[in-house]
Amino acid sequence: MGALQQLAQEAPRFFTYWNMIFLGQAALNTLLVSFIGCALGYLIGFVIATLRLPRVMPFAVVRAVLIAWTEAIRRIPFLVLLMCVFFAFQLSGANKTLFVIAVTAVSLRMSALAAENVRAGYEAVPARQWEAAEVLNIPPLQTLFRIILPQAWKVILPPSTIHAVSMIKETSLVSQIGFLELTFAARMLNQRGFSALICFGTILILYFVISWSFGRIGHYAERRLVTQSPGARPMARLA
Repeated sequence: MGALQQLAQEAPRFFTYWNMIFLGQAALNTLLVSFIGCALGYLIGFVIATLRLPRVMPFAVVRAVLIAWTEAIRRIPFLVLLMCVFFAFQLSGANKTLFVIAVTAVSLRMSALAAENVRAGYEAVPARQWEAAEVLNIPPLQTLFRIILPQAWKVILPPSTIHAVSMIKETSLVSQIGFLELTFAARMLNQRGFSALICFGTILILYFVISWSFGRIGHYAERRLVTQSPGARPMARLA
């Protein structure tokens, strides 16, 4: 029996109301873990990258710890990081849901990636921008938000979009701890007697739609914040 014939025979039994509800819940969980985890991770990464600036954080020890944290998390495979978070919660006795564990793992992973993206954006702005702001006695944080960041967006946003889409796909690994997301749902349906072709073929399409949508949102934000950005405000107005 050919693959197309097999799909035609299985489709009426597979695409039922309750199976679609099951897959919809799994897709929603994937979206929530991805969105919340990436948002929290990017917030943490932004703080880490900012505190790594000597003009913001004068203590070298703190900057060294943040650099070590970023480098360590970036080089740990996400599955290993997920298992470390899972067992850390168990050993601590914290009775947290699998959703919280999954979001925590995604946030930690994204924080390291975001910290590097933001750092690259900061370093892309010429140092004379900081020096000019210091001459005008502009506080470092005001310099950062009103002068440096508007110029750094064009460097920060493109890799951030790529990493966000990558994290959506890496959430498939949270199925290893029993969390209901798309990959876990496909495995469950496969165990109920449906072929792997129709189960994983369906979630392949769902992953593509979700990733493509996130990518389009990122490209839209890039156009709005970069190509239409007025850029840094004149230094004289900030004095």
